[in-house]
Amino acid sequence: MTQDKKISSDSPDFVASLAGGLSVLLAFDENHTSMTLSEVAERVNIDRAKARRYLLTLHALGYVHKSKRQFKLSPKTLSLGASYLNSVHHHDIIQFYLERVTEQTGESCSFAVLDGDDVTYIARSAAQHRLLSIAIAIGTRLPAAYTSMGRVILANLPEDELAEFLDNTDMVAYTPHSITDKTVLKEALANIKAQQYAVVDQELDSGLRSLALPVYKSNNELIGAINISTNAMRVSEADLIEQFLPLLKECADNIQTYYI
Repeated sequence: MTQDKKISSDSPDFVASLAGGLSVLLAFDENHTSMTLSEVAERVNIDRAKARRYLLTLHALGYVHKSKRQFKLSPKTLSLGASYLNSVHHHDIIQFYLERVTEQTGESCSFAVLDGDDVTYIARSAAQHRLLSIAIAIGTRLPAAYTSMGRVILANLPEDELAEFLDNTDMVAYTPHSITDKTVLKEALANIKAQQYAVVDQELDSGLRSLALPVYKSNNELIGAINISTNAMRVSEADLIEQFLPLLKECADNIQTYYI
């Protein structure tokens, strides 16, 4: 999980135009599927001239469709995410075991990795019922400090990496249950590290309760986390631990056997 330190935006090696183009791609989401040049410029906080050059370049490369004044992402952008998923060893195996957990519990089961302040979903078996107010799919990013997968990964980071995360992350009250004090979060992470599982109860979205475990390679290198997400009215925390924790542990162990 340890990564080299990132260069700063004022480094001579930092390519501002590349960063700008990527920020334009990321401006599109489920609530902004089609935008004008002005709308893109406003969302990315750049001037219209820059937005125009970025959009027309992306259009020339095939990553953006243009129809009169409207711009939208093209299917070619999927190739960017597909390249990452193809690089994830045994992705199909992970998906198989997540689906088995869903069959056993009737609940959604996911696999995510830490990326900056967020966890990014790279595999998911969705239950029929929807839990979050937002739709979860491959590539969805959620704040690590307020998700069970994020916390179980953070708890197992080297001390210097965890300290850097805590220094830089913002504490947000997503619900009345959200932890907003970094000292309290640090204590919670210490408990998670000791027990090697995390339960997050309605801190990101009211009614959402989830359980997560770390996933390791056979050499004990942390590669990510898996979770089961449930409705707090339907599954108690005690049932989550007593009934679902053993199934999730079996899933993590099965995935680990493929990472030699």
